[in-house]
Amino acid sequence: MSELPSPAASVIGTSPRPTPGTARANAPRVAAASLVGTTIEYYDFAVYGTASALVLGPAFFPSGNATVSSLAAFLTFAAAFVARPLGVALFGTIGDRLGRRRALVASLLLMGVATIGVGLLPTYETVGVLAPVLLVTLRLLQGVSMGGEWGGAVLLAAEHAPPGRRALYASIPNIGPSLGFLLSSAVILPTLNLVGRDGFTDWAWRIPFLLSTVLVVVGLWVRTTVSESPLFTPPTEASAAAPTSRFPLGTLLARHPGRLLLGIGAALGGSAVYYLTIVYSLSYGPKELGIPQNTMLTAASVGAAAGIAVTLPAARLADRIGRRPVMLTGAVGSVLWAVPMYASLSSRDAWVITGAYTIGLALLALMFSPVAAFLPELFPARLRYTGASAAFILANTLGGGFAPLVATWLNSTWDSPLVLGFYTGGLCLLSLLCLLALPETRDHEFDA
Repeated sequence: MSELPSPAASVIGTSPRPTPGTARANAPRVAAASLVGTTIEYYDFAVYGTASALVLGPAFFPSGNATVSSLAAFLTFAAAFVARPLGVALFGTIGDRLGRRRALVASLLLMGVATIGVGLLPTYETVGVLAPVLLVTLRLLQGVSMGGEWGGAVLLAAEHAPPGRRALYASIPNIGPSLGFLLSSAVILPTLNLVGRDGFTDWAWRIPFLLSTVLVVVGLWVRTTVSESPLFTPPTEASAAAPTSRFPLGTLLARHPGRLLLGIGAALGGSAVYYLTIVYSLSYGPKELGIPQNTMLTAASVGAAAGIAVTLPAARLADRIGRRPVMLTGAVGSVLWAVPMYASLSSRDAWVITGAYTIGLALLALMFSPVAAFLPELFPARLRYTGASAAFILANTLGGGFAPLVATWLNSTWDSPLVLGFYTGGLCLLSLLCLLALPETRDHEFDA
């Protein structure tokens, strides 16, 4: 008699490993399921980023100085990035040893609990210093969750992909960050218009966080219905010639430190562009330059939509001509466009800002669309989840997580949006140099 799966196994997402033929047939469904997960995770993260720019400073860190309150709110934003490496170690170990799906289901569940928790938190006015302590705790849990999300989602899609279409399928969940931001804007903008800025500051900021409940339930259902990667081999089936590491992150650091550092560098500049655009500028534009809040949200949303439109064609091109040519084009464009992009804020004109952001985030998509296949291809199968996650998440932490803090400090010293352009342009130049130092990976074998 065959053994029935346990309820616990169903929750964490165990499933039989499909054959390569079955995996290719399931590839569109797996990619769509991965996209749902990354969208939800980044919706949660974008909601917090937008809320930190709009309201969380005075609500949880009251101060007579608006800059101090903003810095405190952005510190909690950065705190989640500091926790991401712990998520890489935890979920990378689960993903490389126990399966991609188990790690992805667990990371989504953790993100959902933390995000809903933020929506239920009392403010400083109600419970005093306990409020920011609880906020930082939940942010750390969000960071741990994000440490395992991106790498697992793109990897599950890539390992199911048909031959010659790995970059295309891997790029589908990579749409999630921009789609999550658009979804958060689709909730926040109408809420702001309905209740006004005062109403949003008083109570309505909780609505986007609490709506995450519905999204997480849907995401968990979708993720538990897809198959495990055909290239994942459980430790009990691993051969002596290719044993599974008990601690993949330690093995990665010992055996592939150069690849890891260059992979981090390759994604560094794009991370800064993304987070300065969809997080920092939403606060900086209205507070420092008097640009209407809706103008900034609309410009960032249109730019994110442009990035989504470019993602799949860029990935298909990367499958045809290689990852590096497409990514290098995006990197060069980002270096050249960084200063004009943020200089557009000085115009205070909605059309100019929207146009500049649209071009900037389209160039970013050229960098970040192929990276979803490129980073996993840099590492061997048994370190692939950990390697891809570590490179991308550390780049996000260094280039994105601290970007709002660095930008706040730069503008408190020089008081010009041009410094944002020079800062991001310099990081994009570093990414360009790292890409030049890395090999083309399109033809790399991607077996178990």
